[in-house]
Amino acid sequence: MDNRNGPSETTQRTLLSDGPHNAPPRSACVVVIHGMGLGSRADVDDGRVLVGRSQDADLCIAHKSVSREHCHIWRDGDDYRIRDLGATNATRVNDVPVAEATLADGDHVTVGESILKFISHTSVEANYHEEIYQLATRDPLTDLCNRRHFIEQMEREIARALRHQRPLTICIIDVDLFKPVNDRYGHISGDEVLRQIADLVHHHARNDDIAARIGGEEFAVLLPECDAGAAYSFAERLRSAVAAATFSPGGEPQRITVSIGIADLSPVRDNRVRLMTAADAALYRAKKEGRNRVCLEP
Repeated sequence: MDNRNGPSETTQRTLLSDGPHNAPPRSACVVVIHGMGLGSRADVDDGRVLVGRSQDADLCIAHKSVSREHCHIWRDGDDYRIRDLGATNATRVNDVPVAEATLADGDHVTVGESILKFISHTSVEANYHEEIYQLATRDPLTDLCNRRHFIEQMEREIARALRHQRPLTICIIDVDLFKPVNDRYGHISGDEVLRQIADLVHHHARNDDIAARIGGEEFAVLLPECDAGAAYSFAERLRSAVAAATFSPGGEPQRITVSIGIADLSPVRDNRVRLMTAADAALYRAKKEGRNRVCLEP
């Protein structure tokens, strides 16, 4: 058809619009935009946000230029305030040293060699940075933590548990005989199996637990304030739930199981590498002993 003398039949009309829809308000936040901790953020709700090098800080920036307790940020009615806590390198707002000040949307806060951006709860940027944060920390397939974020959180929880002498346990979960599922039914069906298992992991984890996908068909759950006995009970409930679930890759019902290895923080497992190595060893035993079981590293 010759459309030189008239509009194409596929021409679309421009939609009449009142402009962008207003997103629901979010909490104000501070986001690291330069230096150590790039991309990290902390929401400023009703409580005080501690920024510092300490693993107990709400926004931990583990750099020697940052004091252990560097500054506080909090909401004061309709305003947001910041207070320096006697840091060696004084807190600066828009490059001006401050003892205490009111923050405005877009202000830059210098903490040691890192720069934070303050984003008000009324700013359209708040939702943008939330999206970016989620993309940086979540596994896109399962919506659990990704491996990088899990390791960062694990380092922080280990330091906290050692400092306060509190229990901490990790479970590493591996899907049994997953490769034949992918080979027979394809990766799309395999991905659906992983999503279903991730949902079960999320359902059984407590609010304070940190659940992640750390490999292709491997998951992990870090359990703060949880000793080995309680972690074993959690792992058994999860294992049983997976074994009882109905999986239908390619439309064919299949029984799929997981093996789980557990290790708890101890004097001989006092860092991330040793703790994960011990849990991996327990997982290997579970596989070797017949799969679909939970093993605890002594």
